[in-house]
Amino acid sequence: MKKIWMLATFALLFLISGCKDNKIDKMVDQMVSTKVIAHRGYWKCEGSAQNSISSLRNAHRVGVYGSEFDVQITADSILIVNHDNDFKGYVINLTRYEIIKDSLLSNGEKLPTLEEYLAAGKKLKGLQLVLELKPVKDNPALEQYAVETCVEMVKKMGLEKRVDYISFSLEACKRFSTLMPKASVAYLGGYYMPIELLEMGINGFDYHYNEVLMNPFWVDEARNYNMTSNVWTVNDSLLVETILVGNPTFLTTDNPEEVTCQIQALKERVRERF
Repeated sequence: MKKIWMLATFALLFLISGCKDNKIDKMVDQMVSTKVIAHRGYWKCEGSAQNSISSLRNAHRVGVYGSEFDVQITADSILIVNHDNDFKGYVINLTRYEIIKDSLLSNGEKLPTLEEYLAAGKKLKGLQLVLELKPVKDNPALEQYAVETCVEMVKKMGLEKRVDYISFSLEACKRFSTLMPKASVAYLGGYYMPIELLEMGINGFDYHYNEVLMNPFWVDEARNYNMTSNVWTVNDSLLVETILVGNPTFLTTDNPEEVTCQIQALKERVRERF
């Protein structure tokens, strides 16, 4: 009988300890909840390039929340994935797709269309696709068409829950929010307070780290309004530590593996205090 009581006591203590550990883990996860987004994919790998499909796959491989990529529209309304509006001497918005369609990225991959990129991303379960639509200078009608075509393509592929939208164009963000009211939409251009964005129908901000360092309370303000906050592009390890103090929703970086390790280390330090 004594042995039974001892075993029961040990079992109870083990259960209590486990419950306490689970509670602490949940508290730590709430205190350090920032998720990592790979900037233009995880391209700092051998054989990869910015905005390449391999960079998308690399981001998935290291287990980050999401992979950001840039979308441009050609003169004949084809959506392609590339950061700069100038590609190998051609201004994308003024160039027909057939002229650049066979051009190669620095790693030898073909310049991807948005359709190809989304198709590749669809296969990478658990990876959020962060679509940045580049503004179309002096052509608001083409920009609006780009927004609508992005949304149409996302819906066609059944990726509504896996695509977030960001842009430096305030009008594009407003349109994304109207067409996809349940999606995460964030403005990149800075200046606006969270409440101002919310009043425009935009449910998040995605600002350069200098903007956030000058207005650190915006992260808490966004959280209070159930908005998302994202800080870009944070690569320096000391700067990462500083940004993580505010616990933004997301942190965008060119070094997703290193930042993921930093976040995990911060969680361990916080956990040790309990």
